[in-house]
Amino acid sequence: MALKYNLSKVYALSDNDPEFVNQILTLFVTEVPEDLKQIKEGIKKKDHKYAYSYAHKIKPTLDLMGLNVAFEEILQVEAWTKAEGKKKDIIETFKSIKVQVKEAIKEIKKDFDL
Repeated sequence: MALKYNLSKVYALSDNDPEFVNQILTLFVTEVPEDLKQIKEGIKKKDHKYAYSYAHKIKPTLDLMGLNVAFEEILQVEAWTKAEGKKKDIIETFKSIKVQVKEAIKEIKKDFDL
C-alpha cells in the first residue's frame, strides 16, 4: 500500500479520524481529475491565468497526499503560467503530473474501496 501516495499528513491533520481521512480521499479522487482537465484546457488555450488558478488550487492537495514529485512539477506549471511560457515547454511536465495523479487515484480506490 501507499507506493504512489503518502497519507501521513492526512492522518496527522485528521487526528487519525478514519471518517475524515475518507472524506479527504473522496475529494481527492473526484475533484483533482476535474481540476487537471481545467489546467489542460488553460494550457491548450494559452490562458495562463486560467491554468494558474487551477494549478494553484491543487498544489496543497498534492502536498497533503504526499505526491512530492507532482507537487514539485505543479510549482513548475505555476512558474510557467507566470512567465507566460510556450505550450511546448510545459506539456511533458503536465503529462507527468496527470500520470502520477491517475496512478495514485487507482491505488487509493483499491486500498480504500472508493
